[in-house]
Amino acid sequence: MSAPTTPALPGTPYGEFLAEQEEIQRLKWLASEREGHDIGFEFALNEWARNHRAEWRGMRNQLQRQQA
Repeated sequence: MSAPTTPALPGTPYGEFLAEQEEIQRLKWLASEREGHDIGFEFALNEWARNHRAEWRGMRNQLQRQQA
């Protein structure tokens, strides 16, 4: 049995890493469904970084500023 883990806080480097990873996994799943085969994590990571990261970070930063 493992000890319970504390969730990473949004805004922390690890929390942001986990949030990005979740978005990449979401893109991987959706694109794999559309293509009819697993596109792989590396391909999804590159697609997400090239096409979605900047907008996602901007929206996320704006939300964090509003909540502060």
